Amino acid sequence: MTDLSRRTFVGASLGGAAGLMLGPEARAEAGSTDKLAFLSLQEASTQIKSRKLSPVDLTRACLARIEARNRALNAFITVTAESALTAATQAESEIQRGKWRGPLHGIPIALKDLIDTAGVRTTAASALFEDRIPEQDAAVVERLKAAGAVLLGKLNMQEFAYGGTSVPSYYGRVCNPWDTARVAGGSSGGPAAAVAAGLCYAALGSDTGGSIREPAAFCGIVGLKPTFGRVSTRGVLPLSWSMDHIGPMTRTVRDSAIVLAAIAGYDPQDAGSADHPVGSYLELSGRHRAPLRVGVAREFFFASLDPEVQTAMDEALRVLVSLGAQLKDVPLEVSTDRTVIRAEAYAYHAGFIAKTPDLYFPETLAKLRTGADIDAPTYILARRELERLRRSTLNVFSSVDLLVTPTTPLLAPVAADYPSTAEGAMALDASILRNTRPFNMYALPTISIPCGMSSAGLPIGLQLAGPPWEEQRVLALAQAFQQATDWHTRRPPAPFGS
Repeated sequence: MTDLSRRTFVGASLGGAAGLMLGPEARAEAGSTDKLAFLSLQEASTQIKSRKLSPVDLTRACLARIEARNRALNAFITVTAESALTAATQAESEIQRGKWRGPLHGIPIALKDLIDTAGVRTTAASALFEDRIPEQDAAVVERLKAAGAVLLGKLNMQEFAYGGTSVPSYYGRVCNPWDTARVAGGSSGGPAAAVAAGLCYAALGSDTGGSIREPAAFCGIVGLKPTFGRVSTRGVLPLSWSMDHIGPMTRTVRDSAIVLAAIAGYDPQDAGSADHPVGSYLELSGRHRAPLRVGVAREFFFASLDPEVQTAMDEALRVLVSLGAQLKDVPLEVSTDRTVIRAEAYAYHAGFIAKTPDLYFPETLAKLRTGADIDAPTYILARRELERLRRSTLNVFSSVDLLVTPTTPLLAPVAADYPSTAEGAMALDASILRNTRPFNMYALPTISIPCGMSSAGLPIGLQLAGPPWEEQRVLALAQAFQQATDWHTRRPPAPFGS
């Protein structure tokens, strides 16, 4: 069971620190604001700009849903209600005075709990950092605040982002809003569940092996991993410096483009940040040439698919053809070597492990210790091989414009079937992250969008990737796919979709 005493509800005026129980008046308010909560970010922004909606009303709508739904989903670790309402009030005042900052102004969003927030604890879902309160905002938080976004709080995740289920968390597992008996995916499980259930209009997640895209697929939302170096990771607790990415999780492709436009850009204080021009991400129509050449990476990525995932992919490919895509089977070199991530993860945690190993989940500790015996020559050779792989993969774009695969080869697993051993958990990770991990190694911009539903009502994701720095190209085809389908409009069953 989740220990609610470990959570923080900062000024939670709609329920308070005692928990998330609603009285009759609050339940009525929650019911009256559900429609607001499921507006797209773009729709909400348009109505804020025209002063038809207030940022305060949107923020209260999200806070009401958090109170009503979070106990069952376990998506939030910390809710910053007081500061959110203050920020929303400030945004409303600025907009009324004609000082609209852009499409995120007054929009309530939330952050995965490994992104530093000054004065608000950042735990990475671990007992080790239960009381860790950063003094500075992460670079992406600075950018979001400058854009006028309203920050609702910090979202649950897999401990230290090391896995694909969000089951091992000091605050209890995250539940999938489509079926709470199933995992939400990970490690950005909290962001995926919160966005899918209408607790926020967007969230930021991190992605080192698929941790944005895989939970987005399992929860039926959009998850974008930008090009490596496109978005600063300064102020984000690391898993692997060579493969960590920060990106948006939203209900529509256009909403992801809006968030990306706010957080993308060079950060001279981040060693991994690249000084490359930022695109006009909101210009999504007509951005691809016709006919668009789409490479279908069948080998490895289409192997041993769940039959319902296969059926959804067959239909998704037909949709792409109807949009003018020319499909071409292409080979992609795939490496399953984990030397770099294991060595870099251990390098960050070695000091903590030496002092307080008991504060880690046994599974997380076992994963981290797989990097303890990797010596310098082995790491250096693996890092060099990673660079070779990234360069050689670019050759595929001489014959195609984009790549397509299933996001995951299987449906969201049942949480009760979660392995009892670290070895079993790592095998599960390898299975559900099989199709996403290679794209972190490639460093390519990659998105997951909803493309189907199983007979049991579980979402299925389609993965699109493009050349480095071509987020616009990826977003344009994803947007076209959404305009031709309605999978992104589906909501989880009651009570999470209503």
